[in-house]
Amino acid sequence: MSEDLDLFEGVNILKLKTHHDYRGFFREVLRLPFNQNQQPITIAQISHSEVYPGVIKAWHAHAYQYQWTYVVKGNLLVALVDKRNDSSSFNKVYSFICGDNDSPMIYGFPPGVYHGYRNIGESCQVIYMTSGQYDLEDELRLDPNTKEINFNWNLKYK
Repeated sequence: MSEDLDLFEGVNILKLKTHHDYRGFFREVLRLPFNQNQQPITIAQISHSEVYPGVIKAWHAHAYQYQWTYVVKGNLLVALVDKRNDSSSFNKVYSFICGDNDSPMIYGFPPGVYHGYRNIGESCQVIYMTSGQYDLEDELRLDPNTKEINFNWNLKYK
């Protein structure tokens, strides 16, 4: 596993190494505690989601929790936007393809960074790992088509 991108402060996108042989493959997804910038990140809850073709899930962030997201199967058009008022990357948007058709990766984001995705293929399997347990008070949500975020979910991709 390697650190690949210093996108927004506290956001991590890690490309993962896959080891193949005649039996299949092995991939290390995340080592705990992850310790970039000397900030350990704990995992308090792991969740699994199936996302049907064409579905958009956006915009979602946390007030207190850090979240890691790993696409087990399928392909997502992922977008991240920094909505932390005190951040040097405030309102910046970054998008990428995550899943089967790209280099394997896991992405993590801190409180105040919104993420969303659109399933661009067949049914998709996604694992979420959060530093806290589900708490409605921690949930931050915006409509997928909000004018507050300059992003078009109909972007073309390869």
